[in-house]
Amino acid sequence: MSALTTVPAAGTHRPAHTRRPSLARLTAVELRKATDTRAGFWLLAVIALVALAIVVVQLFTGSAEDRNFADFFGGAQLGTGLLLPVVGILAVTGEWSQRTTLATFALEPRRGRVVASKLGASALLAVAVVAAGLVWAALANLLAPVVTDASASWEFGADGLGRVLLFQVINVLVGSAFGLALLSTPLAIVLYFVLPTAWTVLGSLISALETPAQWLDLSSTTTVLLDGDLTGQAWAQLGTSVALWLALPLALGLVRVLRSEVK
Repeated sequence: MSALTTVPAAGTHRPAHTRRPSLARLTAVELRKATDTRAGFWLLAVIALVALAIVVVQLFTGSAEDRNFADFFGGAQLGTGLLLPVVGILAVTGEWSQRTTLATFALEPRRGRVVASKLGASALLAVAVVAAGLVWAALANLLAPVVTDASASWEFGADGLGRVLLFQVINVLVGSAFGLALLSTPLAIVLYFVLPTAWTVLGSLISALETPAQWLDLSSTTTVLLDGDLTGQAWAQLGTSVALWLALPLALGLVRVLRSEVK
């Protein structure tokens, strides 16, 4: 007698070994990938050391009123903001450089979820860098009254922390967007630094580009987040520049990844 083939009833769950991984699990895997390589580990270490170096310089230079928690923390973000986009680029392009995308998409065929997990991991790394900046700023503020004549004020609100987090998340996601659009680590790094810098230089040299630069120069529109001088126009300029440098390459990259043939 032949064995009967049973069909699972509607609404039954898949066996555990056939379920797709959750987005949180995929993000955790991408975090591990971003930190367990030499390039990723040392880049994050350099970013943390750059933040520490800036805080130390602030501790022993400048006026006494500038030696406070808010200024220590804000200063640390400028140096790290320059390097964080490279973290985003490596998080996205690493698999294409190492030719491991075929295995990744075989385990999770829904490429959009893989991309989302890479972007999520990049954003979490930016949060970790901000947390490191908080630690360095707190240590410097504790030492300031001991080694200098600073009053070492601790005044700093949640609004300031939110603006810093937004500043760094934008930076790292712009790098991720460039990496997604180009799928090449060296090309994405070069173009990320060359294109916005060229636009900044042109905006400062050519008077006809001065007004457009106020809306499209990402470095100036995001720096306002650290300064705290956020008017309605400043938010509009930030949104416009983010649409150009983040949303546009991200959309192009998504189309490329979803439609490209993986080898």
